[in-house]
Amino acid sequence: MPESFAAASPPRVRFAPSPTGFLHVGSARTFIFNWLYARHNAGTMILRLDDTDVERNTQASVDSIFEGLKWLNLGWDEEYKQSERMDLHRKTAWAIFEKGLAYRDFTPAHTGDAEKSGAQGTWLFNPGAREISSAESDRRAAAGEPFALRFRVPRGGADLIRFADAVYGEQVKSAADIEDFALLRSDGMPTYHLASCADDADLRISHIIRGQDHLSNTFKHVLIFQAAGCAPPQFAHLPLLVAPDGTKLSKRRHGPVVSVTTYRDAGFLSEAFINFLCLLGWSPKDDREKMSLKELTDTFSLEGINRSNAVVNFKETEVTAEAVRPDVVIPSEARNLGFAAPEDTFDPKALWLNAEHIRALPVEDLSTRLLPIVHSAGFNVTEETMLRITALIRERIKLLRDVLTAADFFFVDQLPPYDPAELIPQKGDKSMGLKVLTRAREVLSSVEFKHDPLDQALRAAAQELGVKAGQMFQPIRVAVCGRKNAPPLFETLEVLGRETTLARIEQAVQKIA
Repeated sequence: MPESFAAASPPRVRFAPSPTGFLHVGSARTFIFNWLYARHNAGTMILRLDDTDVERNTQASVDSIFEGLKWLNLGWDEEYKQSERMDLHRKTAWAIFEKGLAYRDFTPAHTGDAEKSGAQGTWLFNPGAREISSAESDRRAAAGEPFALRFRVPRGGADLIRFADAVYGEQVKSAADIEDFALLRSDGMPTYHLASCADDADLRISHIIRGQDHLSNTFKHVLIFQAAGCAPPQFAHLPLLVAPDGTKLSKRRHGPVVSVTTYRDAGFLSEAFINFLCLLGWSPKDDREKMSLKELTDTFSLEGINRSNAVVNFKETEVTAEAVRPDVVIPSEARNLGFAAPEDTFDPKALWLNAEHIRALPVEDLSTRLLPIVHSAGFNVTEETMLRITALIRERIKLLRDVLTAADFFFVDQLPPYDPAELIPQKGDKSMGLKVLTRAREVLSSVEFKHDPLDQALRAAAQELGVKAGQMFQPIRVAVCGRKNAPPLFETLEVLGRETTLARIEQAVQKIA
């Protein structure tokens, strides 16, 4: 990497989303990389809402962006709205005009049939508009004739626009291949190119870290910065996120799986989601995968960013989101675009990382995160009980919402129906199952409901009955949990308590009898 990309002084970086849809996972990754770069180098993180596209901006999109960023819980140091800075944009445009580096174009919006030149015959400029004298331009403007203000791209033939990119290296393009792009539209509104550069210059942005799809725009931005009398910031363009078929991740095509709030609502930990996104296009160079936020911050550098696009290995399906997960809130733009149960949809590495981060959480912290999910499902569980349950299921869940399936038998008064055949011990029969449950009911009616006394009493009962411990425990587990696959038996009985345990065993006796 060139020396110019070293952060010699505290950097100022920015995340500048346009509120035209929900917060995209690619946008979230851009925010995270900017944040990590700023924090690693003791710099400043700026959030700027690029909201000048009034025809496409929506309040729902603004809300979605802030919802997603709030969930990431990284924060920022300064915040701006581009729509509140348009006087600065226009002032910058006219300063460039006064230097002779822009001109008024009175031509109605071109149809592509005006001047065509360049390798692909693309529209580059209209000579008639470009060559109008200053006097005539002033006269026609004073008369109220509408015009766009266009940048006067050098047409000498040998002019080259250059910039160094931290990821893709030296970039060069002939000015002859760049059109006279607009700075101000005919309605006086600033274009994206002008507004973005004017704000970056005014806010003293030192490093622009953004998606690779902006790489081609950067040549125009270099021209604007130079025309405005500012040194261009340093650039780093990030590889794109693509679907398994290699297509760019699209809100419209791929639906909810590209929305940050989908991951939040499905039960991802924000720190695990951040970890996952960081590994898409960046590497710490030491083969680590599970990393805490502090480890990511300490390790992050632009040198670790790859040039190759990163694949998000989700699975597409025709099943609608609401049909499978009615509890998950899906952005209106993404409804009915294909979604399945999280375990079947999300990238397996994302699920694995989330499970790893869940296991690494202190039980108290995890319990605090699980309790609102349990309460929102309508279950009245105390903090103390939730803490005891959490210790039993922490190793069994991949997503926070898995608590509703991994621990459902703790929350309900009546177990859902289950197959009575599950009550029959392995290598046993119905008679053995009935004998085990009957004896368990007797033992559990008087033993102390603590781990060790429960363990000792039930093992002694198995020995009395002449059955193996496993043959004793399986029917009890099914009776109290409704299934064979459940947390450790004695801890489960402790949490359920004597009354619930005996009631469920009584029901099981009736089922098997």
